[in-house]
Amino acid sequence: MPETRDVLVIGSGHNGLVAAAYLARAGLTVEVLERNPVAGGAVATEELTEPGFLHDTFSSWHPLFKLSPAFAELGDELALPYCETDDETTANVRSDGAVTLAYRDAERTAEGFDPRDRAAYLGEMKSFGETIPTVGQLFGTELFSGQTPRLGWRLARQLGVRGGLGFAAEMLSSARAWFESRFDGREVSDLYSPWALHTGLPPDSAGSGFQALAIAGSLHAVGLPVVRGGASNFVTAFERLIARYGGRVTTYTEVERVLVTGGRATGVVAGGREIRARRAVVANTAPTQLYGRLLPPGAAPEAAVRQALRFRYSPRAGMQIHVALREPLRWRDDRLNWVPIVHLSDGVGDVSLACAQAAAGLLPARPTVVIGQQTTIDPSRAPEGAGTLWIQLQQVPYAPSGDAAGEIDTASGTWTPNVEAAYIERVLSALEPHVENWPAARGTHAALSPVELERRNPNLVRGDIYSGDCELGQSYLWRPLPSYGAHRTPVRDLYQCGASTYPGPGLNAASGRIVALQVIAGERPLGQAVRRLRALR
Repeated sequence: MPETRDVLVIGSGHNGLVAAAYLARAGLTVEVLERNPVAGGAVATEELTEPGFLHDTFSSWHPLFKLSPAFAELGDELALPYCETDDETTANVRSDGAVTLAYRDAERTAEGFDPRDRAAYLGEMKSFGETIPTVGQLFGTELFSGQTPRLGWRLARQLGVRGGLGFAAEMLSSARAWFESRFDGREVSDLYSPWALHTGLPPDSAGSGFQALAIAGSLHAVGLPVVRGGASNFVTAFERLIARYGGRVTTYTEVERVLVTGGRATGVVAGGREIRARRAVVANTAPTQLYGRLLPPGAAPEAAVRQALRFRYSPRAGMQIHVALREPLRWRDDRLNWVPIVHLSDGVGDVSLACAQAAAGLLPARPTVVIGQQTTIDPSRAPEGAGTLWIQLQQVPYAPSGDAAGEIDTASGTWTPNVEAAYIERVLSALEPHVENWPAARGTHAALSPVELERRNPNLVRGDIYSGDCELGQSYLWRPLPSYGAHRTPVRDLYQCGASTYPGPGLNAASGRIVALQVIAGERPLGQAVRRLRALR
């Protein structure tokens, strides 16, 4: 006889774990099935370089989770040991050595800007702070639900007609438009244009302006917290919580297909065994995986399958470089010694150019370098007197066809060891003008190329670290699919969560929570809306 659970979750990315935690707490029997040796998906910690040096593979920073409803509702039980700064949060360093810093305190941050821009920046933060409670709720709500119109009406009353139209325009504007329409100096642009990349968008893309504004507000609100001892402790905390309520996380178990009977998802075949689901199957996967591999032919409408197979991945891939430091970095501007994330870029034009080069298949000549210094706030990640570097590149091609600088031979069209080594040196050498003890502090390094990222996690298709292009036409109502932009799939009792679904990438826990609450409610959003309309009569 096949085993039976109330709910099966395919994939243990953080949204899958969040969904399982809510479902288990509600008294449902839950099993999470993970193909890899450890749970966590894009949340992991490994000794990639040398013993005793703990590197967060993939994601690391948790401001979105600390601001999420999931943290508010589960945080006490998770008891996560967060490390954070009360002072510096992020900085940008230009090639000429000019530094722009952000602090938890918005007013102190504004003091470092052009005097003409200080009041404007504080005004933007104030305006954002007034709307974010409602906007935040929208980002944590199924858009095709009865709750969305209520939140929209609340926001409309807050803003008024003219204010609402202006807000809508801002939601659709680019980061470059935000910088150029609000500020006269370049400091705000220098500081936040690299942060647009962390939302999966170049600073010239529609929607990146609001995202950059939201990041600025988030950094002032909670800074850049990391989990003490590594991000894997986040996963461990969720595994403990799920187990406390009788759930299970099973690793080394790849789901081969979803079982569909009478138009309803009834279970899965995983690791050679059949497991039945009484209530639901939740797929924490990309659409191309779910509709192209896991669902049997004919289970979903032809239009949904066609749209899923057309789901676009970013033309820019990601890459990481992890370095064991013999000693902490000593920056020439010593204020940077304690900054968790430092960007190396020459501002919005520099960031946009590197994005365009990567999208064209070229290795950028001057990539935007994201330098994470976790050991400045969590010394437990390295031996005493040492440190770690977490370097993220968000503008590399999946299959390099050329080098924008004309220095690296890419004739193979792939990430060969020689291409990888040469590009690593380009990136690491960018630190030397700004760091007094570089390269003396440099120890062993390890790199994760786009090809390696995809090998480790099948949701990172073509090395896309955001599990799907985040351009406007594949976001909000149209994510994951243009005609099926919801977490409830066209197959009854089959749900989808993760970065490929609304509200998109980032460690925000939103889609996992949305799905869990829908399963617990046991009713369709349309049915909820119909009952509410009847109640109003």
